[in-house]
Amino acid sequence: MNIALSILAIYVFILLGYIAKKIFKEELAERGMVILSVYFLHPIFSFWGLSTKPMSLELLQVPFYYVLFSILTIGVGFIFARVFFEDVKERSIMTIAAAINNTGNLGIPLGIAIFGQESIIYTSMMSVANTLMTYTLGVFFYSAGTSSMKQAFLNIFKLPVIWAAMFSLGLNFAGIVIHPTLFKSLEMGAYCMVVLQLIVFGMYLYNMKLGELNYKLLLHVHLIKFVIMPIITVWLLFFVLPLEPFVASVLFLELIVPLAVTNVNISALYDCKPVDVASLILFTSLLFIPFLLMVSYLLAYFDIAHLG
Repeated sequence: MNIALSILAIYVFILLGYIAKKIFKEELAERGMVILSVYFLHPIFSFWGLSTKPMSLELLQVPFYYVLFSILTIGVGFIFARVFFEDVKERSIMTIAAAINNTGNLGIPLGIAIFGQESIIYTSMMSVANTLMTYTLGVFFYSAGTSSMKQAFLNIFKLPVIWAAMFSLGLNFAGIVIHPTLFKSLEMGAYCMVVLQLIVFGMYLYNMKLGELNYKLLLHVHLIKFVIMPIITVWLLFFVLPLEPFVASVLFLELIVPLAVTNVNISALYDCKPVDVASLILFTSLLFIPFLLMVSYLLAYFDIAHLG
């Protein structure tokens, strides 16, 4: 029941964004809100989030494991792409889409709703790791290998969130504590980002106009996202890797969130069937609610973990 209420609280803001866009349409431009979030509020959130707890080797394991599982997802997607698809663009989508998760718009606020503020430093680090992967591997695969990995990596440093994260980590490792007054101001900006991200996500969902669905792509991506990888992830996180149950639970949550909206942005940039990618984002977002409820019940029933 608790997790259901937590999810409902998150999706209320997504619904508000959807309704607002439906009513005001062109009057409400998401581009300006995205710029505000990406260049101002998200860096504030990362700086604040990475300052909420003293850094340790245990904490640094979290983004490492996140990237490791994401690469594993890419590996499974690559096998599916080579076995079941012949079209080059569909192979690219199949390889990368399930690995680029919505850790920003949905993962961070959902982590706060289910696990509380203690999850913030973990979700912040995973969000930064996800950003790094999105603009390197994501660009590489959606461009069907036509974009230089080196150039994609260099472009990452144009994002303010990366510099904010590096600066915050530097202060954290140096043992420099942020003044409580400044910390409170950063916290206000951080929570502003959380709400804005959810509203923008709802606006993006409204804008997704679907044509003829690519059922083959939908089936195989969902099979990886909601069946194969969750089974592998649960086994490794809770039975193999030496992680605390809380950390493993937060990591698991961030790995199963729906596909990020960034997928469609990058696929559109490189003309890699953005309509098909948009359908993947929409359907994974809709199926995520019952999926998370079912998984949380099963994990609790078998006494593996308690999400919320």
